[in-house]
Amino acid sequence: MKYLVILFLLFTTYAFGGSTQSNTSGSNTAIEGGYTGGATTYESGSTSTTTSTNSSTSNMRSAPPTANAPSFSANSQDVCATGASVGMQTFGLGLSGGKTFRDMNCERLKLAKVLYDFGMKVAAVAILCQDERVFESMISAGTVCPIDGKIGAEAMALWAKYGHERPDYKTYVKRMKKRDKIDQSIQIEELKKIELESDK
Repeated sequence: MKYLVILFLLFTTYAFGGSTQSNTSGSNTAIEGGYTGGATTYESGSTSTTTSTNSSTSNMRSAPPTANAPSFSANSQDVCATGASVGMQTFGLGLSGGKTFRDMNCERLKLAKVLYDFGMKVAAVAILCQDERVFESMISAGTVCPIDGKIGAEAMALWAKYGHERPDYKTYVKRMKKRDKIDQSIQIEELKKIELESDK
């Protein structure tokens, strides 16, 4: 800890300190601080002298270093990952970092393509069906996703029996509850019509 304090003091002394230079020959320039310069010129063959004095003050401080965030590029590589990075810089401390994130949908598509290229068409469809959107679209199209080696009507019976294994289980339960309410309201309306007809 004491080494960090010493380094911090040295850094602040370097960053915020200034330098002062007095110059009488006019041949040097001070980068930081105030300075005074002068020059004397003697005319040839004469005893008269001309003296000019220039003075200026400059207060320049060096800019802080820059913390560059690392770059991530996966556009030209056959990988399913995206990158994110961030950097922050102050006068005394700079931090930067980055992280990659797996793209599960990209991995699923690549695996399905490889399985299809190997002739495993049902397996390719099965891995695509792990996506909720694909599963629902297959149900809507009447081509049920395979389960436990079963396809078609047999697969539909297993999905109905083990509904909790569906990728869209939560959405499916909500949909079924809404359908039950609609069915119940339709049944009530039909019962009312039957009672009215019987009263006549």
